[in-house]
Amino acid sequence: MNAIFKREFLSYFTSPLGYVFLAVFYGFSGLFLWMNCLSAGSADMSGVFVMMFYVILLIIPVLTMRTMAEEKRRRTDQLTLTSPVSLFGLIMGKFLAAYALFMCAAAILLVYAAFIASAVGRTESVFSWTAFWGNFVGLALMGGVFTSAGIFISNLTENQMIAAIGSIGVNILLCMFDMINNFVTVDVLKSIISGLSVFYRYYEFTLGIFSFKNVLFFVSIIVIFNFLTMRFVERRRV
Repeated sequence: MNAIFKREFLSYFTSPLGYVFLAVFYGFSGLFLWMNCLSAGSADMSGVFVMMFYVILLIIPVLTMRTMAEEKRRRTDQLTLTSPVSLFGLIMGKFLAAYALFMCAAAILLVYAAFIASAVGRTESVFSWTAFWGNFVGLALMGGVFTSAGIFISNLTENQMIAAIGSIGVNILLCMFDMINNFVTVDVLKSIISGLSVFYRYYEFTLGIFSFKNVLFFVSIIVIFNFLTMRFVERRRV
């Protein structure tokens, strides 16, 4: 797994993809920080995290689109599939590499928080680290969900563009359960769809509500997508 992780992580920086991803993340997060905090004189970063939710929904699929699709297009996937590495190590190596790059991007929010906390320390305002960490954990978990979903979709095609668009579609669908639930009249189905709500659980984090149940929910979604990816890869390996 370590070899796969190192190879995949370094591959993001042997092409423009990794640098563009970081630049876009830093650019939008800086813009949202200025809009929600600096220009408004506010120490509350919750608005930044809400807006970044929609950004990562769109840019993480671009990050994951090549993880599996590129190897299938080049027909080099058979070399990987016949290597002694386990399926778990293969998928987790790819997932952790993409997720590590996402977390490198998300780390800029820690810098912003430290800057704002230092700035408001000289005023009567108070910066809430509790609310910040709730938001940050929510974004980190949501990034994991989008990353695992993107790798799963990338495994289904050899076309990177289709993988990116398909991943965006899946991400949007995951976030639309709240809206869909409003049109469902069957109580059992309504409760199931409500239980699958992703955006509502993320929104609770932005309010500073840290729930272990929500953490477990996001981790379960990540595990499910990675498990499905392993099963599809296993079918090609046999």
